[in-house]
Amino acid sequence: LMRKDFWSKSMNYRTFPKNKDLNVSEVGFGVWSVATKWWGVTDEKLSLSLLHHAFDKGINFYDTADVYGNGYGEEILAKAFPRSRDKRIYATKFGYDIYSNAGERKGHTEMPQKFSAKDIKFSCEQSLKRLGTDYIDIYQLHNPRMDFINNDEVLEALERLIDEGKIRSYAMALGPDIGWLDEGLDSMNYSPVGLQIIYNLLEQEPSKSLFKKALETQTGLISRVPHASGIMDGSFTKDKVYSKDDHRSHRRQKWMEAGLDARDDFEFLYNEKNRTIGQAAILFPLSAPNICTVLPNFTTHDEIDEYSDVSDLPPFSEEEISKIETLWLDKHSSSLDQPFSNTKTKPTPS
Repeated sequence: LMRKDFWSKSMNYRTFPKNKDLNVSEVGFGVWSVATKWWGVTDEKLSLSLLHHAFDKGINFYDTADVYGNGYGEEILAKAFPRSRDKRIYATKFGYDIYSNAGERKGHTEMPQKFSAKDIKFSCEQSLKRLGTDYIDIYQLHNPRMDFINNDEVLEALERLIDEGKIRSYAMALGPDIGWLDEGLDSMNYSPVGLQIIYNLLEQEPSKSLFKKALETQTGLISRVPHASGIMDGSFTKDKVYSKDDHRSHRRQKWMEAGLDARDDFEFLYNEKNRTIGQAAILFPLSAPNICTVLPNFTTHDEIDEYSDVSDLPPFSEEEISKIETLWLDKHSSSLDQPFSNTKTKPTPS
């Protein structure tokens, strides 16, 4: 799965089992952190500098979506990298109707989704223009519900785009939040090259329940949110949970508190070890079967340095993995239990 590449001294690369040409850095760049107005970096100079710095560190996998900044999340990649397209793997997403719903969306509200063959073809062509390329490496259904996963029209449209050379492969990005277990299991029946999931030390389920089928079907996994909303990079403290300006719901506060308690229990992974808490959080998903790349949020050059340097560190030992497993089963799977979303609780937005 892993090898060093000639143009990066430190980065490891992993291949997607179904497509060995998709050789990606084990730490990828989630472009949403430099492309949306409501979170992350809003200064374009800094955004471009971060994208370049990541590439210099050996990061070649860039995950974006047409909905990020209404197309800006794709345009910024064309601005950052006008040449040498073959040196990078681009994954983008489609499904939200950004064309009839102009204007920046507010926070996490979902736009209506459209997945007809005509919409998919149109979305793909617009993404190609914005990315300044003639092919997309991984084209992902963005937060699809069951009606779009189990859908011949969608799959036929994607196969047609592969035949036309516009995309090299397709995948499903599960979301927008935690859950979507049945959606993930069903997705793998349709031979996607990959599945994008949430998987971290504090949110091990339901993704853990996808690993067996991912191995059986040779589905590569893209893991996002390794730092669990800031708890596992050390930026979130008890004071923040209780600050008067904190508008999180009561349950969310309780969950964050349980997360801080779990973080203390996981201290053995980074205290007196040659790794930071943020690096330990990335090494965790990288220790799981079939995970090809992990997407931390990058907003500073220092974060890129710290997180990309995990490739220089030894992986977790069997003893560490076993201790994580015991802590999860005996304690934190119940203390960090939270409701999981699915197609029934959150149907396709229309």
